[in-house]
Amino acid sequence: MVLHGAGAQEQPASTALPLAPDTVGADPNKKLRGYRPRVNPALVPPAATQLAPGLENLAAPASLALPVKPGQVVIQQLRPLGLQEVENLAEVNNPNLKAIASQVDQAQSNLRAQIALWYPSLNLQANSLPTFTTGVARANGANGITRTSATDRWAFGTLLTAQWALINPQRTPTIAAARDQFEKAKFQYVIALRDLRLQVASAYFDLQQADDQVRIGQESVRASTVSLRDAKARFQAGVATKLEVLEAETQLSRDQQLLTNALAAQAIARRSLAALLDLPQNVTPTAKDPARVVGVWQPSLQESVVAAYTFREELDQALLDISIANSQANAALGSVQPFLNIFTAFTGNIFDGNESVITAQPGSSGTNYDTAIGLNLSWKLFDGGAAAAQSRQNKQLAQENTFRFAQRRDGIRLEVEESFYELEKNNRNIVTTSREVISAREALRLARLRFQAGVTTQREVVDNQRDLTQAEVRYSASITDYNKRLAELRRRTGLDQVASCAPVALPAMKPAGASDVPVEPAPLVPACQAAAQGAL
Repeated sequence: MVLHGAGAQEQPASTALPLAPDTVGADPNKKLRGYRPRVNPALVPPAATQLAPGLENLAAPASLALPVKPGQVVIQQLRPLGLQEVENLAEVNNPNLKAIASQVDQAQSNLRAQIALWYPSLNLQANSLPTFTTGVARANGANGITRTSATDRWAFGTLLTAQWALINPQRTPTIAAARDQFEKAKFQYVIALRDLRLQVASAYFDLQQADDQVRIGQESVRASTVSLRDAKARFQAGVATKLEVLEAETQLSRDQQLLTNALAAQAIARRSLAALLDLPQNVTPTAKDPARVVGVWQPSLQESVVAAYTFREELDQALLDISIANSQANAALGSVQPFLNIFTAFTGNIFDGNESVITAQPGSSGTNYDTAIGLNLSWKLFDGGAAAAQSRQNKQLAQENTFRFAQRRDGIRLEVEESFYELEKNNRNIVTTSREVISAREALRLARLRFQAGVTTQREVVDNQRDLTQAEVRYSASITDYNKRLAELRRRTGLDQVASCAPVALPAMKPAGASDVPVEPAPLVPACQAAAQGAL
């Protein structure tokens, strides 16, 4: 998801605003069918169809491919990716988006099948292709003489029939329903594409937060290692107690647990993003960019709500459901109306042999052809009220869909308001947590100086260090939540009026200090053994 600073607006997928079905035109037939929004491809940002340069080796594996050896799922590459690269991979590789695109093709094929009702049908039937009949015919004459003859016979006969429905009351509503289903499927693809972009952005922000949590955990372990080293040195010098050493060891254990949880969350976030991108089995994505505030949302709450009403395809889908139900109601009524067809039939037979009759006709052979043209009528005069009941049921379904439209309208406003208020909350949290980090960092520095001067205890250093770790965790979470709410507002409103943040000037050299202390990996102790040690 690319957030720009310009005040642009992503266009709605339909070419008209969603109106209430009972306000569209004065024609009662149009009222019955309902308003029919259509997808305008020119107004919908298309999905990427090919991978960007440099990402060609990250194409999705075959859909039916299944690893059968452990070596096929061993991670051999950690691939740093940016947000734009992640979006490109998702739009090209994601299997769910491909499946919904296939549903659009299915709906189009179904529409083409229903349009065929306007065309005549041509049928060829051959009951004898060919047929050989053998037998014996016997006849008793009045003079007492019995005659017998063979009735062997070859026959070839075909029937060619052409028929065209002059009057078919179900044809127009059936095609209209199929066309609305096709448009609904296209809207569903647009919704899935935009939801996918939101999911990818949220997953990427979660991965950035997981990376930040690992950084915080590493810094905490380094700080706790320094505190433990100082406490042991003072204890050996006789100016500290064993209690201070134990407190430092306890804090180090807490920070190691924090780092362990952060590493697990980072691994899960990476694999979650890999599943969303459908990457090769031996590749794991990593976040190329660090966590930072993306920008500032400029539209007001009211502007955001109104833009969402114009933008959201879910409202167009609800209107199409109304139209589909009304078309199905008309099709149900059409089943008890007259059907008139014009037809023509051509029949031809070729035979050679004896007729299977009482009087033998040896050597009879020949051909015969017949041509017929006419009309046929079918009319179900009484069905027990089934057609009227089905029509009434579909009209009631259309009425239900009007209530669903209102429910979805209210839900869209609630979603926008929730994202807007959450964005404001996270904005304030960024301000407060950033101040908290600065204060906690300074408090930890002063506590260490006081501890080194011998005017305080290790407890004060441990407490301040824990406060700093928790403040950094909350600050990182507030930035991630802010970016996710910003992405939600962009998805739910279609607006792209986001003022980009000025880049932060960072020093070229990494600051020296506690970060220079290496974090040594700890061996993995089996759970049963670790639990037994804790119990002791």
